[in-house]
Amino acid sequence: MFCATCYNLRMKFDGPILQVALDFVDLERALQVAAEAVEGGADWLEAGTPLIKSEGLNAVRALRQRFPQHTIVADMKTMDAGRAEVEVAAKAGANIIDVLGAASDATVAECVDAANNYGAEIVVDLIEVHDPVERARAAEAAGAHYVSVHTAIDVQMKGGDPFEKLKLVANAVNIPVAVAGGINSETAAKAAENGARIVIVGGAITKSADARQAAAEIKQAMQTGKAVQSDLYKRVDLANVRDILKKVSTANISDAMHRSGELEGIRPIMPGFKMAGPVVTCRTFPGDWSKPVQAIDLCEPGDVLIIDVGGQYPAVWGELATHSAIQQQMEGVVIDGAIRDTPDIIELKFPAFSRLVSPTAGEPKGFGEINVPITVGGRRVFSGDWAVGDDDGVVIIPRERVVEITNRAMDVLERENRLRAEIDEGSTLSQVGYLDKWDKKR
Repeated sequence: MFCATCYNLRMKFDGPILQVALDFVDLERALQVAAEAVEGGADWLEAGTPLIKSEGLNAVRALRQRFPQHTIVADMKTMDAGRAEVEVAAKAGANIIDVLGAASDATVAECVDAANNYGAEIVVDLIEVHDPVERARAAEAAGAHYVSVHTAIDVQMKGGDPFEKLKLVANAVNIPVAVAGGINSETAAKAAENGARIVIVGGAITKSADARQAAAEIKQAMQTGKAVQSDLYKRVDLANVRDILKKVSTANISDAMHRSGELEGIRPIMPGFKMAGPVVTCRTFPGDWSKPVQAIDLCEPGDVLIIDVGGQYPAVWGELATHSAIQQQMEGVVIDGAIRDTPDIIELKFPAFSRLVSPTAGEPKGFGEINVPITVGGRRVFSGDWAVGDDDGVVIIPRERVVEITNRAMDVLERENRLRAEIDEGSTLSQVGYLDKWDKKR
């Protein structure tokens, strides 16, 4: 069945289409950001899966009422009961409904039949599909109107690239191809260059303090083919995690780790220190500074030495150890015990974190071990983990998750930027957090 409404909506755009994924859990914020994005040139508005799960299809109804001339996409991620889900989404006002490529052929066919019946269109989402080219061809043969090459957000956090498979899929089918997965103003042009007719952008717009400007910059990049520089909304790999870990706070990192990771009771010797680096561990006995000093020699530039002294006096680190650490180009030191010579260390601007401060040093006896698992501040720490320290204290990131947690911490920072902007416009934290809505009800 020919869908004149959807055809006209699609054909009025000369270049690639900018679709904004409204992956919120609060409808009020989704509508506010959608309005800003539309002012910036967004073409299609997507009721994201979190929004639909939180607010139901009332989210689609609200978007249709507020933006009657825009294409509304319902990201249902249908896996079964295709006819029923497409029917209710179309009746709520959706022009395009999303079905998972991992669904059965029968479900995809039912979605297409229902969409044709109700004057809507179907996009088949290839997220986590083993062979996206084969599945895209099958979707086209089943009558799907679009396919979407989609890198899951949890995969993005580990360094997934949304463009790896885009070009292959775009060259394999004749229907328009969408792409989603961490796209920003620097990569939107690349998306179009690799065959995307619809560029789906989420966080780079929805987390921006000014969604209008963010949408305008991305639309500009899509139309001109030239990247627009951005300091945010990027996903990093192991080669550049340190730069991002120094940009985010330990609070951001703790939030990214589900409010964990802190070395309890460990504090900077002075505010203003910031460090981030891989860990070298050392265990010693109270007052025995032999192994900590030897551990300095084993540190590579950028390493953080963490010393387990069981939280006891006397000091195992001082000015001379700091001079040695600076010569090794160490990133910092963390001591679950005592430190001394703090005025000199502060003057040297060396990041040092400790549980205790004491003028008294112990004796070098040589007990202890280097590069062994230790327990510091109530947390198990291994050599190769990453330590990040600032005025709030120190958090530890397991080495196997450092790329993921770094990206998630940046996501926390970006989301907070949006909330901060809303507060500065005259709101309050309680209001922007919709706390009344989310309070537990008895």
